[in-house]
Amino acid sequence: MEEVPLEAQRSQAPEAEPERGAQARITIDSPGAMQELGRRIAGLLRPGDLVLLTGELGAGKTTLTRGLGEGLGVRGAVTSPTFVIARVHPSLTGGPALVHVDAYRLGGGLDEMEDLDLDVSLPESVVVVEWGDGKVEELSDDRLHVVIARAVGHEEVLDDVREVSVRGVGARWGAGAGLEALAGALSE
Repeated sequence: MEEVPLEAQRSQAPEAEPERGAQARITIDSPGAMQELGRRIAGLLRPGDLVLLTGELGAGKTTLTRGLGEGLGVRGAVTSPTFVIARVHPSLTGGPALVHVDAYRLGGGLDEMEDLDLDVSLPESVVVVEWGDGKVEELSDDRLHVVIARAVGHEEVLDDVREVSVRGVGARWGAGAGLEALAGALSE
């Protein structure tokens, strides 16, 4: 797999949006820490939330989603939905279901995603879309963008290091949404 410089990966981040909410930047040093970040983000989520995940292949998007599933208390192992496009994980705790979508193979826009009925699932679920930038933003004015960038270096120790940017968009993710506390929570 070709390494992409950190700055080039950051350019994959969504453009600045009019209603910008809270933001957090976190350095992750292992798959276990990525999963823990997912569990902590899950504690902030509620039915109707849309989460967009951006990052190169192998960056940790599915690992983060696995943590989200654990934090939400959903049924089933959270695995990459690449070949099925979408998986629904019902809640075991009475909370929202997790709808996990991989839009990598989908060309563009909401038109191609209509068959997935994400707009129907969104009000009562947490919808997580890998590779969703530029494809599903129209589903919600309020959404969470998570960009995972692989740290580039010459030392082996950097293999698992990721820089994660979590940015809320819209009124839902304004001040007090709890994103600012994510970085400190993982460094404790």
